[in-house]
Amino acid sequence: MHAVDGDELLVVGKITGCFGIKGWVKVHPYTEVPESFGAFGSWQLKRRGEYESVVFDAVKPQGKGLVAHIRGVDDRTLAEQYRGLEIVVPARALPALPTGEYYWRDLQGLQVWCRDGDDRVLLGSVDYLIETGANDVLVVKACEGSIDERERLIPYLPDDTVLRVDLDEGVIEVDWFVDEE
Repeated sequence: MHAVDGDELLVVGKITGCFGIKGWVKVHPYTEVPESFGAFGSWQLKRRGEYESVVFDAVKPQGKGLVAHIRGVDDRTLAEQYRGLEIVVPARALPALPTGEYYWRDLQGLQVWCRDGDDRVLLGSVDYLIETGANDVLVVKACEGSIDERERLIPYLPDDTVLRVDLDEGVIEVDWFVDEE
């Protein structure tokens, strides 16, 4: 995503509508733990390619999502202007993760390697991840130097199919067979 003032911005949710008559909006958070959305503290809204700073002065769970109040927006008519806008935060606002845990964005672009007998084989690079409910899945697409042109779906199971992640080296080592789909 684009940067504002040199900071990489990440989409963390979307305003999907209004809630009540006092300027509250419904928020669909993209965070794994919806309650963590309120901790970012430095929100921007993306409107037609431009960024607008806002302050959510209150955030509460509501159904499967959240409701939030934007400071200075105190009626439904004004809140309606925010429907459909993406909510972004600077990447630096994300909390540090424990050792061995990674944000999806950190895994995207990493090369995926496996063993084929005594050879180390490049399967491709992580294009994106899919959340399936049971576990996340790496979508690995062919890249320069990969063994073939196939797309592979590899379960993201640390200490099982995923043997090692090295962000500095830019690689993920997996226990996977070259011919396995």
